[in-house]
Amino acid sequence: MSFLPLIVIMLLMYMFLIRPQQKRVKEQQALVRSLAAGDEVLLNSGIHGVVKEVEEESGVIWLEVAQDLELKVLRTAVERKFQTDADETPSED
Repeated sequence: MSFLPLIVIMLLMYMFLIRPQQKRVKEQQALVRSLAAGDEVLLNSGIHGVVKEVEEESGVIWLEVAQDLELKVLRTAVERKFQTDADETPSED
């Protein structure tokens, strides 16, 4: 019976610390695998840009951060991808 509190603490640690971290890692891996040219992304360093090219074999993406300025960064540096709607084109009135 003296091991019961220890087992309960270990179970709680798993439920509140380890499992959520594993879920975040899986989501990040899925995000990195889903990157494609044209995606607007945010890097861990805070740089915003648009993916211009994805090099699958080297794990590198070319990111356009300004007109005629591209950066070569690791795919794992991408923190999140912004949702861009194709139907949100500005109308010329």
